[in-house]
Amino acid sequence: MKTATILCSFVALLTAAGVSVAQELPERIASKKVIVVANVPNYPPLEFKDPKTATLTGLDIDLGNALAKKLGIEIKWEEISFEQMVSALTTGRADIILSGMSDLPGRRDTLNFVDYLKSGAQFYTTADRKDEYKTLTDLCGKTVGASRRTSFPKEMETWSKTACEGAGKPPLKIVGTEGSADARTQLRQKRLDAAVQGSETLPYLLNLEPNTYVILGEPFTSVYQGIGIAKNDTQLRDAIAKALSGMMTDGSYAEVLKKWELSSAKVDKLMINGEPAKTQ
Repeated sequence: MKTATILCSFVALLTAAGVSVAQELPERIASKKVIVVANVPNYPPLEFKDPKTATLTGLDIDLGNALAKKLGIEIKWEEISFEQMVSALTTGRADIILSGMSDLPGRRDTLNFVDYLKSGAQFYTTADRKDEYKTLTDLCGKTVGASRRTSFPKEMETWSKTACEGAGKPPLKIVGTEGSADARTQLRQKRLDAAVQGSETLPYLLNLEPNTYVILGEPFTSVYQGIGIAKNDTQLRDAIAKALSGMMTDGSYAEVLKKWELSSAKVDKLMINGEPAKTQ
């Protein structure tokens, strides 16, 4: 389905940024004045529990709170496993997903995405091994891990077929880990030679654990992180899109990214399912 078709029902809304959109929300949300948001707090700096206070924090949390304010409602964060995210929408446990989810074509059969962050898969390793990998193809034949719940293992396989096998080199030995934290643990234990995470998370990781990791090369994929909304929930999609557009106009969106030092990952215009929204 073309993005232009998906967008047609809310194009006119975007010119009214800054006006309350609470009355345009689905009745189930407008009547309670609460939106339930699915989140897995294990992907800093997008979402995580503050180690000192156990408070939910991160870029996604600040963005979600700001969107709820723009919508004129309260927000309730619902901790849900990544595997249950989509079913949480269809069963009514949650209204939207805001949890560092990549806007991938394969997910658009069941979800629409209002994109808010640029991202890409990127290799990294421990600081003591940085000189072993002068080019990314030096990783060929090495054991490289990434969270099995993400798209990274498949993207690593695709990269390996081109960059390694296509050049007559041995393929990556890909390990699916139980999450990004598990990947880092295996990396420190030397069970992995390198790992992959989203480019938006690595600067935070390097600041959090100085002199522990180094980034290798540039991201080898390009993708957006998006707010996931059930495919048939078009009224909610429209309201979320309008609220984010309003934040882009009034500067509050840029402020959230600046706070988390991710201004370089800013989306410059409203994006739906990976394409710019067409306004009139």
